[in-house]
Amino acid sequence: MNKPVTSELAQGSGQQLYRKAKTIIPGGTQLYGKRQEMFAPEQWPTYFTKAQGVEVEDLDGRRYLDMCTCGIGATVLGYADPDVTQAVLERIPQGVMCMLNPPEEVELAELLLEIHPWAEKVRFGRLGGETMSIAVRIARARTRRDKIAFCGYHGWHDWYLSANLAADGGGMVDRLGNWHNQVGLEPNGVPRSMAGLVMPFTYNKIDELKAIVDEHGSDLAAIVMEPTRNLMPEPGFLEGVRELAQRCGARLIFDEITISWKLCLGGAHMKYGIEPDLAVFAKTLGNGHPISAVIGTADTMDAAQDTFISSALCTEAVGPVAGVATVKKLMRIDVPAHLEKIGTRLRDGLTEIAERHQVPLDFTGHPAMFYFHFKHPQAAALQTLWTVRMLSHDILVSGGFYPMLAHEASHVDRCLAACEEVFEELGLAIQQEDIEQRIGGPVKHTGFARLA
Repeated sequence: MNKPVTSELAQGSGQQLYRKAKTIIPGGTQLYGKRQEMFAPEQWPTYFTKAQGVEVEDLDGRRYLDMCTCGIGATVLGYADPDVTQAVLERIPQGVMCMLNPPEEVELAELLLEIHPWAEKVRFGRLGGETMSIAVRIARARTRRDKIAFCGYHGWHDWYLSANLAADGGGMVDRLGNWHNQVGLEPNGVPRSMAGLVMPFTYNKIDELKAIVDEHGSDLAAIVMEPTRNLMPEPGFLEGVRELAQRCGARLIFDEITISWKLCLGGAHMKYGIEPDLAVFAKTLGNGHPISAVIGTADTMDAAQDTFISSALCTEAVGPVAGVATVKKLMRIDVPAHLEKIGTRLRDGLTEIAERHQVPLDFTGHPAMFYFHFKHPQAAALQTLWTVRMLSHDILVSGGFYPMLAHEASHVDRCLAACEEVFEELGLAIQQEDIEQRIGGPVKHTGFARLA
């Protein structure tokens, strides 16, 4: 019989606890992107006891400066933001769940509609993927159509993962869209009858979407995409998407879950001036507390009454309270400007360091949310070595950086000082062709893979 997990916590070993987790939790973690195999197998700390500002403390009491994807993009203000935390702490003693509804959800809805003049109604959820499913359900209910054209990654639910069913029901297709573009997302458990309902197109390739519309336009319920992520929209691309949706009667759904408020108050679509029929928010909306929303035009949103969307924990109070506090702070402070400044400082500094040590490093994305790419045959090994060596400096790095309001110039400078030393070794490892030998453990995974 397994020992209680609490005994593992008492020993204070994150590695030992993770080994135990993999024997009793399929996959080891609840989010694929938080498996230590995605960073530095057998060396990434994995578990935290405390997270405040930009610092994380692990089970062994080590404190790390977080310079990676920072709560997977959820904590744009910083960990345990004092304003959001205070609002939540004031609400909890009053009770967060009963047979009545929290009034804060109405306040949050009003704030979202104030920021988005094009939208007229709001429905709330608690999770991003869940709320993308709500948006797709609403679009299908409104149009009485079944098919979806999509670009990028949008969660784990059946409507989306069905794209990985071969049209004949006999196997996998190679990609889910231009951003994720990874094999290994097995559609086992997704009904084979859903094959052919969901069709991917590539970001900035308007001709691909046009071909889908030309062939399936009369059956198309929605076009689903992020306004931007790691690529900038080419001139006319988003406008073209909007026009194609209008032409065929499909609903345009913008997934603002990850890029969200990082580029502009209210989401990336506000920056580009494109009005969708529906927009979905999560993660950032509550600065890490579970709250999500789909907003949209009344014509589209009213279809939520023509189907069934209902969940008990979507009526608890903590999510709306955190959402109100987060949105009010985002309205009060120019967070996107700060994120751009911090992100630019790190990106420019890393560019200089990489060039100086002849390490082939490239970037994609926006300064407020960007990704690192080693242009080398052993890119995964280089990434792993960088991560491992930065851990010795008590700094968390990964394949990207999502700055937070809590990040300051001094944090960037501390990271760059450590990178100066580490990239010197990376350059030497490239020259001597002994990258993997230096890691001291396995190389990180490069895609979705099952854990034994």
